[in-house]
Amino acid sequence: MEPRRDPRGALVRPYAVTRGRTEPRQEIALEAVLMATPTQVAESRFAGHDKHRIATVCDGRAQSMAEIAAYTRMPLGVARVLVADMVTEGLLTLNTAAPVEGFEERMELLGRVLSGLRRL
Repeated sequence: MEPRRDPRGALVRPYAVTRGRTEPRQEIALEAVLMATPTQVAESRFAGHDKHRIATVCDGRAQSMAEIAAYTRMPLGVARVLVADMVTEGLLTLNTAAPVEGFEERMELLGRVLSGLRRL
């Protein structure tokens, strides 16, 4: 039997989950790639239910900020605050791409992206 859904929404309001904060501790792009190791997932159990859900979604899989919000069914603003906290606390690993320096490198990168898109 499927549990009944409350038409009024979640019982806990988003501001309660983030303790009233609306801005993340650090800026993380929506497309930033985040992962959690099994150790990080285990440690996240002690950080609260919502953080553990996020770590479970990222367990061994690279996920973007937008994907995390979608899979956990959290508002994006809430996910941004919690994910930034988790990166600061060492519960998630933020994988950043190396910056592209010059024009030639940018064109090469764009060429690889275009080639990959064409193969789809």
